[in-house]
Amino acid sequence: MGLTKVTTKLTSFATPERSYEAIFLVDTGATDSLAPADELEKIGLAKEGRMVYKLADGTVKEYPYGLVRIEFMGEVTAGRVIFGEPESEPLLGVTALESVGIMVDPVHKTLKRLPAIPLK
Repeated sequence: MGLTKVTTKLTSFATPERSYEAIFLVDTGATDSLAPADELEKIGLAKEGRMVYKLADGTVKEYPYGLVRIEFMGEVTAGRVIFGEPESEPLLGVTALESVGIMVDPVHKTLKRLPAIPLK
């Protein structure tokens, strides 16, 4: 599949007056979203815990994560965001997409809204 990107805004619940907005790569292979740690620290995001993640190259690494408000395509959700390396490309994971009923159209490389969010 090609690259699909979307403007995304992350806001800390503790400091809602501060936010981080950037173009995020949509990564349907990633469960959680990721942003550069220095940007997350600027908005006052607290590290809530640590998780072990398997990277695209197969290596396994532990990262801290925080909980944020996530806005994209006129939708709002909340979720876990990984404190990535300072120069890392921001990633929007599949959990954020699915929670607002948006999926990737692999043929047109675009995001599209589902007519309804499944509850089954």
